[in-house]
Amino acid sequence: MSLIAALIIGAIAGWLAGKIVHGAGFGLVGNIVIGIIGALVASFLLPALGVSLGAGWVRDIINATIGAVIILVILALIRRG
Repeated sequence: MSLIAALIIGAIAGWLAGKIVHGAGFGLVGNIVIGIIGALVASFLLPALGVSLGAGWVRDIINATIGAVIILVILALIRRG
C-alpha cells in the first residue's frame, strides 16, 4: 500500500472510530495517526483471531477502523484513570 493510500485509509478509519467512540477523538491529525496505528494493530490482531472481512480497500478501512476503535477505547480508559 502506498503512503498516500495509507493516509487516506487512516483518515477515514480515524474519523469513523472518533464517531463510534464518542468523546475520545484527538482531532483530525490525531485521528489520522490513530487510524494508521489502528490499521497496524488490526493487521496483526484480526488474522490471529481468524477473522477475515471483505476484500480490497473496503477490508482495509474496516480493519483499520476496528483497530482504531480498540486504541481509542484503551486511550480513553487511560485518560480517565
